[in-house]
Amino acid sequence: MTRFQKFTAAAVLAFATVACQDPVDKAAKARIFSPEDPPKVVASAAEKLPPEDVADNPRVARRILSMDAAEVTERLGPHSYKATVSYEWSGGQGTVPVKLTETRTFRAGPGGVSGDFHGLLENSRDQGLEVMRVGGQVFARNRYGTFRQRLRDRGMAERTRAELTGAIRDVDALFRGRLHLAPRGTVTYEGRTAWNYAVELGPEGNTGTTPQVLPALLEPKGGRDETTKRRLAFFENRTPKSLSGEVVVDAQTSVVLKVRLDGRITVPANDAAGAAELRMVLESALSEIGKDPQLKPPESFLPDADKPQGIADALDRFGIPRNKPEGAEGAPSTGTPADEPADDEGN
Repeated sequence: MTRFQKFTAAAVLAFATVACQDPVDKAAKARIFSPEDPPKVVASAAEKLPPEDVADNPRVARRILSMDAAEVTERLGPHSYKATVSYEWSGGQGTVPVKLTETRTFRAGPGGVSGDFHGLLENSRDQGLEVMRVGGQVFARNRYGTFRQRLRDRGMAERTRAELTGAIRDVDALFRGRLHLAPRGTVTYEGRTAWNYAVELGPEGNTGTTPQVLPALLEPKGGRDETTKRRLAFFENRTPKSLSGEVVVDAQTSVVLKVRLDGRITVPANDAAGAAELRMVLESALSEIGKDPQLKPPESFLPDADKPQGIADALDRFGIPRNKPEGAEGAPSTGTPADEPADDEGN
């Protein structure tokens, strides 16, 4: 190497050294190589939510009442949850009340937001579903079906977990965020100190939530069907009339431990339907706090599989021969594809 080449190499090295000391480069490298931020739910679980402030601070009240199952597990650890929700619709004179009762059962294992869990939903109309996640594998089935492994339903298990354990959040939303808590001192629940609150129907106004601005609904060309009209009339015109019960909140973690609610919502007569009243009763409780449920995957399950694609595959599944052109090779399929469950494996 000549003297000129050595000088050039030294100059390039010196320039690179100076460039690496540039503050902008240092900041960029710090961002690139910094540890990954924890999941949002983990950060939320670290937030202090004083349960004694629930009665006077609408924001704290809404955070506690709407706490997601993943955050509950992060705060509380393994636990079991069971809720019963009863609905009773009554209309004008001469109409027969419509009743429905749901039972929601949920067991959370250790591991926080990424841990194992098992959820079960059943109702008085003989319907239901069951979802479990064990070791990162998800399995699901309807009430009378066979478990099937779910590899491609991104977030399905997490959404089901949130829906199963969100009964108090749903009731609060139906009552337009007017669930108000009045303190009644502390109690002992499952060996833990907890705040006991009486529930009453609060006034309209600041509910501690940020109102969502949604786009206008798209109108179908043929107009709305009667069922859609009735549903929209309920959500737009519902008026909470009464709400009572109690809510027990853990003093250490601010997790709702026990709930008993009884409320009524009325809907005035409108173009879609006549006057009606909805009564909702919710009873829920957490138990086995800190106890690992030792969840295991189902003993037998069907592998993940695509659903039949198109009319031809549907005909094959139900044993209906295809009309193939003359000279086409291969006989029509008359059986159930191997990757699909038999008819008696579902509802």
